Amino acid sequence: MLTFLTIVYVICALLLTFYAIGITVLLIGYWLHRHENTPTPKISHWPIVAIQLPIYNERHVVERLLDAVAALDYPPDKLTVQVLDDSTDDTSSMIADRAALLRAKGLNIQHVQRDNRQGFKAGALAHGLTLLAESNPASEFVGVFDSDFVPPPDFLRKTIPYLVSDPTIGMVQTRWGHINPSDNALTFGQTMALDGHFVVEQTARCRSGLLMSFSGSGGVWRTQCITEAGGWSDLTLTEDLDLSYRAQLAGWHFLYLPDVVVPAELPPQITAYKQQQARWAKGNTQVLTFMLGPLWRAELPLRQRIMATLHLCQYLPQPLMMLMLLLTPPLMAAHALDSLPLGPLAIASLGQVLIVVVSQSTLYPNWGRRLLAFPVLLALGTGVAWNNTRAVLGALMGEGGEFRRTPKFAQTGRSNTYALHGDRATWMELLWAAYALAGAVVALNTYPSLAPYLLIYGAAFAIVALWSLRERW
Repeated sequence: MLTFLTIVYVICALLLTFYAIGITVLLIGYWLHRHENTPTPKISHWPIVAIQLPIYNERHVVERLLDAVAALDYPPDKLTVQVLDDSTDDTSSMIADRAALLRAKGLNIQHVQRDNRQGFKAGALAHGLTLLAESNPASEFVGVFDSDFVPPPDFLRKTIPYLVSDPTIGMVQTRWGHINPSDNALTFGQTMALDGHFVVEQTARCRSGLLMSFSGSGGVWRTQCITEAGGWSDLTLTEDLDLSYRAQLAGWHFLYLPDVVVPAELPPQITAYKQQQARWAKGNTQVLTFMLGPLWRAELPLRQRIMATLHLCQYLPQPLMMLMLLLTPPLMAAHALDSLPLGPLAIASLGQVLIVVVSQSTLYPNWGRRLLAFPVLLALGTGVAWNNTRAVLGALMGEGGEFRRTPKFAQTGRSNTYALHGDRATWMELLWAAYALAGAVVALNTYPSLAPYLLIYGAAFAIVALWSLRERW
């Protein structure tokens, strides 16, 4: 049994090392292509564009979103705004009132409501696209914004020209900014994680010729691309990633514009953050189960298929890390870790840290001071490992799941009906914290080099669990 557990431990370490090498490849790709900015093409005409706004119970932010979209600098006769409203509270009446006001000012805005939430966000987008196809003339391009986004006035003028000038581009994605980065430690930690993704990873994937993804908001699609790729599907909880891969496997190219920024609100509640992360983890893994076969059957270069596989597997490292955490104390007690070469894993893992350093130094003059908050990001990324592991395992076992929206508050505070109050993962997180901390105590006397590793897990689980309990009460 000891030999078997040791083999499992080594396999986990090797898989994590391979994934970490992939992160390093992205970092190198970013560094090689970081100055390759493409100037905005000049176009002779502005095409017909629709903006889709999927909404579900967003009373605190919906008016802010509608006002921002109404302020877009674009010919009014070429712009249609679709508010895809599945709300069950007073959000619908707020939308109706604001839409009437904006319509009177000349905005072509449609308030679209369905009888049910079938398909959740994907279903709403598909329904809206069907209505757009019936209009005359039909919209050639469709922008998508979630309710917590505030697109700048020049958004369309900075994105549409790329789609008009290159008919092979199926989607243009922009960088997410942050409305409330200083709300609390949680939101600040999220900015560091998202900056790493949008500054380094998305840029590297796009400019290195790798497959990338629509991020769910802050992007513009060519309607022909959506249609030819099979349309929006509700088979997964991450309809954005699903459609992205189907479109690129169908031959469409994507473009990422890191210099076009759309601010968005970050969830200030740890429970809301965990819910969001679980949805992304489950949805991403669902897409993996659907798209891994088609990806490897596609006529793509080997490097594209390998990096795309790592992209689709981005949440699998967390179950692997949890398994290693589970095995570390018993293997430590049996002195089975003496000769295991774990150094390469530690070295390769530095790539993730460097992504944070590079993104912060690229965006912020005071990046050195900001990096003092790196322990917050470490606690978040580690402390939600059990939360995300449950989601990944559920997806691998074929579970579906409801698209549970992330509450938005527009910095109005969390004392309202949208606030979440704890979750079922909290008690297991406390157990994991106790397990890791007990292992750290043992390691101090047997394997001192492993004590920091176990202390980080113990502290991270304790922080996330106690924060969740505070919101419960």
